Amino acid sequence: MIEKVTNSAQAIELEDKYGAHNYLPLPVVIAKGEGAYVWDVEGKKYYDFLSAYSAVNQGHCHPKIIDALIDQAKTCTLTSRAFYNDQLGVYEKYITEYFGYDKILPMNTGAEAVETALKLCRKWAYKVKEVPENQAKIIVCESNFHGRTITVVSMSNDPDSYSGFGPFTPGFIKIPYNDLEALAQALEDPNVAGFLVEPIQGEAGVFVPDEGYLKKASEMCKAKNVLFIADEVQTGVARTGKLLCCEHEGVRPDILVLGKALSGGVFPVSAALADDEIMLTIQPGEHGSTFGGNPIAARVAIAALEVVKEENLAEKAEYLGKIFREEMTKFQEENEMVTVVRGKGMLNAVIIKPTNGKEAWDVCMRMKELGVLAKPTHGDIIRFAPPLIITEEEMRAAIELIKEAIRTV
Repeated sequence: MIEKVTNSAQAIELEDKYGAHNYLPLPVVIAKGEGAYVWDVEGKKYYDFLSAYSAVNQGHCHPKIIDALIDQAKTCTLTSRAFYNDQLGVYEKYITEYFGYDKILPMNTGAEAVETALKLCRKWAYKVKEVPENQAKIIVCESNFHGRTITVVSMSNDPDSYSGFGPFTPGFIKIPYNDLEALAQALEDPNVAGFLVEPIQGEAGVFVPDEGYLKKASEMCKAKNVLFIADEVQTGVARTGKLLCCEHEGVRPDILVLGKALSGGVFPVSAALADDEIMLTIQPGEHGSTFGGNPIAARVAIAALEVVKEENLAEKAEYLGKIFREEMTKFQEENEMVTVVRGKGMLNAVIIKPTNGKEAWDVCMRMKELGVLAKPTHGDIIRFAPPLIITEEEMRAAIELIKEAIRTV
């Protein structure tokens, strides 16, 4: 008989005993989610201010997305790409027109989509740019976070990500983020094929680059015949106040990487999008995924993207994000524990100065007690990214609870 979880302590004990210890979660056991809220096993209600790292932009268990999931699950779940299915082409047409690209290569997770973009970039380098075989290089930024695969951690300068996992994949040039001079210097190498960048570095603590950085970087890449690759897994699908974060500066990436909210957090769905010159360099048998482009993923992603437009989530993110930053900036003036408030749209961060032996983790624990869930990153930074369907009234109520947590911790 399958064991039934009846309390939080039991659930935590089960995970600790039978699961790998590769996460350190906040000690809350979520059993239900709806809209901007989640409930724990004991029935306590919380504002969700993490949104599964921006996967749940459309809110927990959005009815339209869930209906698409259930309807398709009753009909056909998986065919593999050995055969056509009746949903994939419809989805491919919808998403390429939605974002304005010729082609999509569908995958499942964000890390897979990043790996796909890297393979596309290298293949393009050899077939189109005529870089000597096995000499293609890709520029990446320090403090990046693109996933956890061996190749992706090969780009990292975070010891927690790469220590003990070598040898590493070669072919990457690491430069400081938000540094156009360093980018210009790296672009002088004729074997550089691409520049992979997060429009905002999320895992690094919602680090927003200088205004104009993305636009200038894109122009510099174009001048050197180098692909500009935007990892919008966390920043895309309305999170920052535009459909894509790159749109704030009028930038159209050569390869666009999407995931997380592409399915509204309902199903693993990711994608790499590009035009024919890039996408068609990969031929049958050179890349794929058994689950990539499955019928459920196709139906769910269409529904999730429809919700974004029907409910004006980008506009909501822009409006509510300004309220959050304004309120927390005012609060910063009265509380020395808050040193920085930054972000764009509804992807924001507050830097907490350790005070009287209390740190960001303690603030998050106090927030949990008061009914708001968020998680620290890099010890002193708390990310705040609620579902975009949250109302202004709910947002303001949650902000007051966040302030109260910082005051009383």
